[in-house]
Amino acid sequence: MRNLFYNSFMRTLDTSLISQCVYRLARKAGITLTPACHALLEQARDTESGAAKFALDTILENEQIAAREQMPVCQDTGMAVILMELGQDVHLTGEPLSVAVDDGVRRAYADGFFRKSICDPLTRVNTGDNTPAHLHVEIVPGEQVHITFLPKGFGSENMSRLYMLTPAEGREGIVNAIVETVRLAGSRPCPPVYVGVGIGGAFDSCAFLAKKALTRDAGTPNAREDVAAIEQAALEKINSLLIGAQGFGGKVTALGVACEIAPTHIAGLPVAVNIQCHCIRCEKETL
Repeated sequence: MRNLFYNSFMRTLDTSLISQCVYRLARKAGITLTPACHALLEQARDTESGAAKFALDTILENEQIAAREQMPVCQDTGMAVILMELGQDVHLTGEPLSVAVDDGVRRAYADGFFRKSICDPLTRVNTGDNTPAHLHVEIVPGEQVHITFLPKGFGSENMSRLYMLTPAEGREGIVNAIVETVRLAGSRPCPPVYVGVGIGGAFDSCAFLAKKALTRDAGTPNAREDVAAIEQAALEKINSLLIGAQGFGGKVTALGVACEIAPTHIAGLPVAVNIQCHCIRCEKETL
């Protein structure tokens, strides 16, 4: 009777299809910048001069070569970060979800000749296939599975920071934390950067919000006006730092700031800042 219930009222999806989807997304993300990223880089190039303009021209030329030759757009093909929204009316069959996801990553990184960068944090022994993937699963209404693949390089990841602010520091404290993170990073995360910010939640969930912010289409403001105002204020202050493309100085240090927000405790104001380099690679698909 239980199997009949599943067949009648739930969508059945074999995890092999998820593995195939992860494979497709990983292969494309490894060689392609998002259209929104490309547009922002062109806008930045058109506003710059001198060394900054040269750097942005080189970045855009590199993007064209990678797409034409089907080669990695960056040598750091990243940790495989997967954000999955799993419909509560989906019944998964086949291999365990994490096994299926890792299989898709493993095959994509082998077939794409992408660098394998995942290792044990203490022994530093490489796993050899860029697994395990960093998998986040959210249960949502419906019978679809939304999969987002974000290859995250660590030149920028290493520059990220988490602040546990006091509530009294408010919006000014949030903006200051964002700007300070970019200032301290300098040229190391390959600017112009894109900045994902988590506001609220708890110590752990705040960092996830910052990562999730990076999966929004670059340049899209938050739907909340007060949050969008924080994004704009932070972006203006970041660009006034004049770090510029690849640290050569210039008007564009950041392509944008994206904030995600969640309720938090009355005694806290967590703020996580997750830096993304100019190489925004993010692919999405719905099953």
